[in-house]
Amino acid sequence: MTTDTRASTGSPGSAPGGAQAVSRALGLLHCFRDNAGELSASDLARRTGLSVSTAHRLARTLVAGHFLEQDERTSRYRLGPSVAELGRLSLHQRGMHRAEPELAELARRTGATADLAIRSGPHAVILVGGSVDPEAGLGLRRPLHSTALGKVLLAWARPGEDDLDGLVLTAHTEHTITDPAALAAELALVRERGYALNEGESAVGVRTLAVPVLNARGEAHSALALRSTPELLDDAALPRQLARALACANALEILLLPPGERRVRSGE
Repeated sequence: MTTDTRASTGSPGSAPGGAQAVSRALGLLHCFRDNAGELSASDLARRTGLSVSTAHRLARTLVAGHFLEQDERTSRYRLGPSVAELGRLSLHQRGMHRAEPELAELARRTGATADLAIRSGPHAVILVGGSVDPEAGLGLRRPLHSTALGKVLLAWARPGEDDLDGLVLTAHTEHTITDPAALAAELALVRERGYALNEGESAVGVRTLAVPVLNARGEAHSALALRSTPELLDDAALPRQLARALACANALEILLLPPGERRVRSGE
């Protein structure tokens, strides 16, 4: 018996099928994760390593399912309503929408941008807060090693997610930690003091304070950050702002975690 291998060879012009087609289609959707806006079939092909014809064929299938939309004038693709619908549904299923009023109040009291993020591979993904586009519902994906949010998610990582070997420590500014040993030392300091700082490591002129929202096992369910300028979030203001961030994180533990997943506190 012979086997048709066209779908698995990835040869030009072959029709992708089965799991490979799913993987390729997901790869096309991932092309938009950096908020790239509209992309042509050539852009998608270049980003995924597919032929232009295969990228175009898969994109048209995603258009039919409303996961992508195509501009009739430019023929370029953008994310479709099905992605937004599933994203918002996932947010609500996780209960993350409950954090919005708490973050808004924290931002009002501190004068900083308040965000809540979870981990997705080598990135911290902001799902709720001031960095989320209110119209599109799009947050930010930030590298773990160069952000306070990421440091928190690494310092209180779940078992199996605490290995730093797979991280690419790209320098975003002259202050970015790019040495694995230095990052490990930084994470040890983060755990010791209970919070993380981003001292202009992801962008010049930005200082960020982040704390964990912990579960009963002492793992980070999510990370809460206050982002501002070094002038607003200076050393003199840090203890006051930290206290507010920790109080908010404690409230989010109750809002976001089921009773069995919450930490047991003295007096409870």
